[in-house]
Formats: sequence, C-alpha cells, structure tokens
Amino acid sequence: MALAQNMPVLSRLVSSSVAIANHAGGIIREILKKGELGIVEKENARDLQTEADRAAQRCIISSLSKCFPKITIIGEEGEEETQVTSGKIFDPDLMPAVNVKCPSNLSSLEEEEIVVWVDPLDGTAEFTQGLLDHVTVLIGIAYSGKAVGGIIHQPYFNYQNPGAELGRTVWGVVGGDVGGMPLVSPPEGKLIVTTTRSHSSSTVNDAISAVSPTEVLRVGGAGHKVMLLLEGKAHLYVFASPGCKKWDTCAPQAVLEAAGGVLTDIKGTPIPYYSTAPHRNSTGVLASAAGIPHDEYVNKIPQHVKDNLKA
Repeated sequence: MALAQNMPVLSRLVSSSVAIANHAGGIIREILKKGELGIVEKENARDLQTEADRAAQRCIISSLSKCFPKITIIGEEGEEETQVTSGKIFDPDLMPAVNVKCPSNLSSLEEEEIVVWVDPLDGTAEFTQGLLDHVTVLIGIAYSGKAVGGIIHQPYFNYQNPGAELGRTVWGVVGGDVGGMPLVSPPEGKLIVTTTRSHSSSTVNDAISAVSPTEVLRVGGAGHKVMLLLEGKAHLYVFASPGCKKWDTCAPQAVLEAAGGVLTDIKGTPIPYYSTAPHRNSTGVLASAAGIPHDEYVNKIPQHVKDNLKA
C-alpha cells in the first residue's frame, strides 16, 4: 500500500522500515535453511559475519536508499557495504502500511536531517550456534544525535512453536507509539538483570553485582536484551563494556524509550547518534524498563567501573 507523500517523513520511514526489516528476516531464514552461512571473522573469533548479515544489509540499504535517497545510512557490515546499493530492492509498498503517528516535534523532519543505523543481524554468534530467539534485525532512526525511531524484527519469533507464524516486527517512535507487541511490566519484588553471554569481564560482573539482582539472564544481542525489558522478562540491561556499537543500540533505545524506558551509557550519559559519532559505545550500556528508577541504578554502578570505561 503506497504511503501518502504528505505524511511526515518519519512516519513514512518507520512504516517502510517495518516492511523492509520483515523482508530482510525472510532473507535470513532462507540462507539458514540452505545451510551455506559463509562465516568469516571480523575483529575476533567472537565477532562473526555470515552471508545472512551481508545479504540482509544489502537489501535494507538498497531498499531504504531507493525510497529515501537523502538520508544517511550507516550499516554494521563494513564501510564498503554501506555505500553499495547492489542488493535486490524490496518495495515496501507491497506490504500493508503501518499507521505511525508522528509527534509534533518530529513532524517536520527532512530526509537530510536523518541518520539511520542498521544492524542487519544482531546476535550473529548466536545465529551460528542455533540460538535463534536471540537474533534481531535492527533499524534505528536518529535526528539531531538522538534516537527517535526504531524497528526491531525478530525473524525467529515463534520458531519453537510448530505451526505458529514465524517472525515479529516491533517498532516505536519516541514521544509516540509502540507497535507490534503487547508491552508487559517486569515482576514486582524481583530485580532481573540481562547482560552479555560472550563478553564478560570483572568490570562487567562488578557492575551487575552492584545492583544486587535476584536473577541474571546472560543472552546474546542488544536487540534481544531490550526485547526482554519490553516483554517484562527483565528489569535492567547492564553492560559495563565497550563491546557494542551504535547500530546495536539506536533502534532498541528508540523502541524502549517510546515504551517509557530509558537507555544511556553506564554513567547515565546519553549516547550520541550523529553520523560523525564514533561507532563504538565505549562507555557501555545501562537500560531500564518502564517504571524502573534509572538514575537510582546509575548511582549504584561503582566509580571504578565508570572510571574503567573511557570515552
């Protein structure tokens, strides 16, 4: 369904990104089904890339560039990939449009003012290990250095329920709506923390211990961790390490904040999403579900942990 050109750019971009992310999820499933993953190491043995990452990114960037030629797009899979629009273009108008209400403060954005951060397959290591519920496709939308819109697609949502429809796409606009899922509050009387399963260290563990959790969920993928907050399965996401990048956090932050939660670095400082910002989140991540006193937990992070993480 074609989107009206008089709709705010942000509304059109979120709606189109929902359709494109959903299509990218199909590409990922098809590549895994064929079994030819084409795994290569990037920075180290824990930082992997597969043909699914590459093909999904080519599709997302080609399709977004066709629809919104003036936006800036930064993708995870190498600078050369972000400039190549050789992927098969998917027309989001083939899918039903999503009704995205745009807050008045974001209704007059121009394409040139928007930066899109793309992680075509968040949780690659888990993908190669068969932990498919950890996998997400992330399209984050930033304006003036702030995350304002986000799309989190789960290509394997329901994969353990035979006969159920595979995949789910969740979206959010800060100051507006969240769509694609029911929001659930985490349980009272507990403090469940989610954190990394593959990048642990004494600093990471010190930060977790300092907030006194009743349970710790060690899982893969920033998108998956934030989904646990949105699903009411965790209260906090604590990661005192420079292990993740802007494309890991932009989309999840926007969806979480649209739902009333908060995501900052481990010191409580906003993460900047300008196109010129360093890609690495050097000062870690602290995220809290809606209703959780974020600043209170920032203050519980030990000073030596904050000092260990330099911008």
